[in-house]
Amino acid sequence: MPETLWTVLKVFIVVNVVMLHVAYVVYFERKVIGHMQARLGPMRVGWHGLLQPIADGIKLFFKEDIIPSSADKPVFYIAPVIGVIAAIASFAVIPMWEGFSLANINIGILYLLALSSIGSYSIILGGWASNSKYSFLGGLRSSAQVISYEIAMGMSLVGVMMLSGSANLTDIVNAQSQTWFIVSQPVAFFVFLMAAVAETNRTPFDLPEAETELVAGYATEYSGFRYGLFFMAEYAGMFAMSAVATVCFFGGWKGPDVWFLASIPGVVWFLLKIYGFIFFYFWIRATLPRYRYDQLMGLGWKLFIPLALANIIFTGLIKLL
Repeated sequence: MPETLWTVLKVFIVVNVVMLHVAYVVYFERKVIGHMQARLGPMRVGWHGLLQPIADGIKLFFKEDIIPSSADKPVFYIAPVIGVIAAIASFAVIPMWEGFSLANINIGILYLLALSSIGSYSIILGGWASNSKYSFLGGLRSSAQVISYEIAMGMSLVGVMMLSGSANLTDIVNAQSQTWFIVSQPVAFFVFLMAAVAETNRTPFDLPEAETELVAGYATEYSGFRYGLFFMAEYAGMFAMSAVATVCFFGGWKGPDVWFLASIPGVVWFLLKIYGFIFFYFWIRATLPRYRYDQLMGLGWKLFIPLALANIIFTGLIKLL
């Protein structure tokens, strides 16, 4: 019984910490992009706008929940919930510091890839159930995008599994004791990073919710807290992808092997690396324009998948030699 209670407590802590980070990463984004565009970002609610995420959450919670009369109501209700659950469940297998993960399973990478696929069902079902042309187009775009970039993402991680000899995320971190895999797998890292941006529907690959073309894409007919759930799923997905990149390519909780940095706890290194990737998401959003849809699909099939395949062959040859 004590072990069960400890597991429940760990789940409760991880979920709440993730949700707090998700709330404040929206504030972080608004501030970062504001300063990149010579603005101040949120300033009114609390000191320098620090209470803005709480105010936004309360506003969304009490807003009227409008449902189109012709929508498929059961699917309409469940779609945003699927996205949030899939994104948060991803953190079950991610080791945050040495010896700490909710579930230390041998197929950690496969579990994460499966959940990222399930998360896309949220967008597809939300787009279809809304019975709106804009939402439906957003859902169709998302399904094609996920199929394309999921393949590239899965293939980019094959090289990591080959070098570490395991799909267990803790084993992958331990295999990077001498050298991080970003050094030996730069092509795989590039493909993974681009696929992660596409999987989370972020600029410049945010075609499923392209405001200039599709109003808000799959979320056009959503309002209030259900719209907020889609928002939470996107940002939790960004954290999950950043955590996977940290674990698979940047040594997870391990810091640089320098004596004066050795006393810094592993969880601090882990969070610093994750926020480095989060900053990258914001940076490219403030910098790059949105791709055309045919360019997006062409990149996936003509560039990233061949690159990932070539990396697998090259890694195999190096292992043999």
